[in-house]
Amino acid sequence: MMENVHLAPETDEDDLYSGYNDYNPTYDTEELENDTAFQQAVKTSHGRRPPITAKIPSTAVARPVATGCGSKTSLASSMGRPMTGAIQDGVTRPMTAVRAAGFTKAALRGSAFDPLGQSRGPAPPLEARNEDSPEEKIRQLEKKVNELVEESCIANSCGDLKLALEKAKDAGRKERVLVRQREQVTSPENINLDLTYSVLFNLASQYSANEMYPEALNTYQVIVKNKMFSNAGRLKVNMGNIYLKQRNYSKAIKFYRMALDQIPSVHKEMRIKIMQNIGVTFIKTGQYSDAINSFEHIMSVAPNLKAGFNLILSYFAVGDREKMKKAFQKLIAVPLETDEDGKYISPNDDPHTNLVIEAIKNDHLRQMERERKAMAEKYIMTAAKLIAPVIETSFAVGYDWCVEVVKASQYVELANDLEINKAIMYLRQKDFNQAVETLKMFEKKDSSVKSAAATNLSFLYYLENEFSQASSYADLAVNSDRYNPSALTNKGNTVFANGDYEKAAEFYKEALRNDSSCTEALYNIGLTCKKLNRLDEALDCFLKLHAILRNSAQVLYQIANIYELMEDPNQAMEWLMQLISVVPTDSRALSKLGGLYDSEGDKSQAFQYYYESYRYFPSNIEVIEWLGAYYIDTQFCEKAIQYFERASLIQPTQVKWQLMVASCFRRSEQPDVQESSLTQGSASRDHRQRSPPFLRALCLPPRAPQVAAGHRCGVTSGHFAGWSLMLPCFLLAERPLCIHISFMSGQVRVACARVVPVL
Repeated sequence: MMENVHLAPETDEDDLYSGYNDYNPTYDTEELENDTAFQQAVKTSHGRRPPITAKIPSTAVARPVATGCGSKTSLASSMGRPMTGAIQDGVTRPMTAVRAAGFTKAALRGSAFDPLGQSRGPAPPLEARNEDSPEEKIRQLEKKVNELVEESCIANSCGDLKLALEKAKDAGRKERVLVRQREQVTSPENINLDLTYSVLFNLASQYSANEMYPEALNTYQVIVKNKMFSNAGRLKVNMGNIYLKQRNYSKAIKFYRMALDQIPSVHKEMRIKIMQNIGVTFIKTGQYSDAINSFEHIMSVAPNLKAGFNLILSYFAVGDREKMKKAFQKLIAVPLETDEDGKYISPNDDPHTNLVIEAIKNDHLRQMERERKAMAEKYIMTAAKLIAPVIETSFAVGYDWCVEVVKASQYVELANDLEINKAIMYLRQKDFNQAVETLKMFEKKDSSVKSAAATNLSFLYYLENEFSQASSYADLAVNSDRYNPSALTNKGNTVFANGDYEKAAEFYKEALRNDSSCTEALYNIGLTCKKLNRLDEALDCFLKLHAILRNSAQVLYQIANIYELMEDPNQAMEWLMQLISVVPTDSRALSKLGGLYDSEGDKSQAFQYYYESYRYFPSNIEVIEWLGAYYIDTQFCEKAIQYFERASLIQPTQVKWQLMVASCFRRSEQPDVQESSLTQGSASRDHRQRSPPFLRALCLPPRAPQVAAGHRCGVTSGHFAGWSLMLPCFLLAERPLCIHISFMSGQVRVACARVVPVL
């Protein structure tokens, strides 16, 4: 390789670096002030023209450079020294490894300056993808399977369970095709097990969400039995959950324990959750001792609210008072792990700090803290109400013990709520005086508790119709907390009871402004507008309330009643039909609907609803009377008799029911009737005076023919301080029927017999 290297001849063997100190006048700057050409170039634009790099001679650029590739030209540098590797005076100058930066061979050929390489033209086009190759098909199919799994999960989160299941099934089918294609192209070791696992797991989850439990269990079995899936044994927890939903508690416990054995001890939280499921399953099977062991272990290792509450339930089931107290204390001692409310109060007036506090005051983390605190308070209140009546000799002493324990814990504010619940317990036991005394204890406490106690007292006195006391306590509740919607509603109720509907409506509207979800205030506004004959406003209120309470029977009835008052029977019947769909056994609604159909002239529909109303409540006189009249109109007098007889039993002092029975006998044309005892009861003097003319009219035939000659009937009266009538009743029979009606000592008797003609 060195054969082609020609070094520059050395001219002076004694001084290899000669020429470095030679002076070049080009770089003399001291005489530039006297240089006329230079001064002219500076003053004019001649010196500002950009130089042409390729044409301006420079050091080692405008002239060929001596290299080791056959260049034989020996040139001196601009400083007068020989070039590197040049031969001067027979002496070769040594070569160096330093190359001038930014200079290439292209410049030697006179090419233009192109540092970005734009002269090379555009890049060549990319190689076209071969979509028909097996690898590309497998890649596209795998991408499609992943997309289907994601779409299935998204559909499940949106609540479309059927679509989620269809997507999961489609993903399973395509994944099996993918596995077959991959086996044909590559070795079985290259199969994507993670994709197979995710497809099967998603399919089992969607089966479970759609309550297709056998299919879900089969899919989970496929995953669990496959040894290639690592940690697949944990899915036995899901299988245990399915068995728990199917109420197959023995298998649920079995799978929970199998999953617990396969989960290492480092996963502490997972093991605690499985043990909690085991304890709940034991409670459902009635094995309270085993449940107690599970929850005791949880409370000793990692105490939580649910385990503590379930432990109290288990001790309550076995009736262990002392253990209930200890479990309640453990529940109270569970750390809440939430920040104090004082953290969200700004310590100064820094606007940046206030802005940050306002931003985090209602963020998702703060909402989770509130939900956790509300759940803890719910568990504690429920447990206290459960164990208070049984841990001591009386529920009052039990409540006092619970209150003392709560006051010594982090839930101090719950003590007042327990006291109010104590008063409610007195009410359930119908001890009104003790309830009032307990609530009156809160009159000297802080405003929020005082308002709650006064609200309850106002409600109690309102139920007792003591409106003055109810009004005074309602005022106390409103003054203690002006934004208490319940207090404002109670105040409106007391004003409503006194007949001041306009003022009552103002209180109801104020309560609704303070709490837009106060349905009681909205309902009372509708009633107030109805009383003031503002039917349109009342209808608007009840329609808004119906949008909130879709299945409220009271709201549906009020809407139907308002349409009836507005003389719109079709709308009234439609809303009553909705009411009957909610409460199908409401006899009042059925009779109301029957009356509307009757007013519209639809007797068959009216009879159907009246009969249903009578079937559910056979003591409604209006319904009984309508059914009896309906059977008389339809010429079924025999069926009408039973309704009038029932009416006579309900109202024994009303003589008209016995007379209606007699009229039915007259119309029924029963030749074999000998005597019928209709009723026994007292009759007033007015009945004695009005009955004989009515009976005479009653005993006339339906189409009164002429009395045949030679027929006689006898009438006797005035016997034994009563009266007795025997009147002919000419029927379309061979012989006339005579009805004998007598009133003796406050009793009415009716007897029927054939009259024998007298010649």
